[in-house]
Amino acid sequence: MININEITFYEGGPAKSDLIINILAGFTILGIPFTFAAIVRALWLRYKITNKRITITGGWLGRTKSQISLNNISEIRSVPRGFGSYGDMVLILKDGSKIEMKSLPMFREKQKFIEDNLQISQSQPLKEVQGFAK
Repeated sequence: MININEITFYEGGPAKSDLIINILAGFTILGIPFTFAAIVRALWLRYKITNKRITITGGWLGRTKSQISLNNISEIRSVPRGFGSYGDMVLILKDGSKIEMKSLPMFREKQKFIEDNLQISQSQPLKEVQGFAK
């Protein structure tokens, strides 16, 4: 269920240049495991980044789905890869767990978007829950 106020910033898979670079590395014996990993990422890994949450669908045949609310993120770390054309991002949650986002295209723009919306969501006070019981 999507909230009416939820705006999708990015929806798609990992960077295509990750696949290309790793296929070229696959011509060496040492690069074969990296090529296989890049093919699996290209086939089944999908990201959806909105102003409220991040959804990661992956795993073998795309069977694993993780959703992270921006309210749960305490820190974001990123590392450029592929000559800076894409990068990896680690989301550190408030409970100390870490979520990896590998081969994210235009990762700097996505990190800025997440950080901007993270500040907005943390600055808004929580509304009092209204229900049936009083």
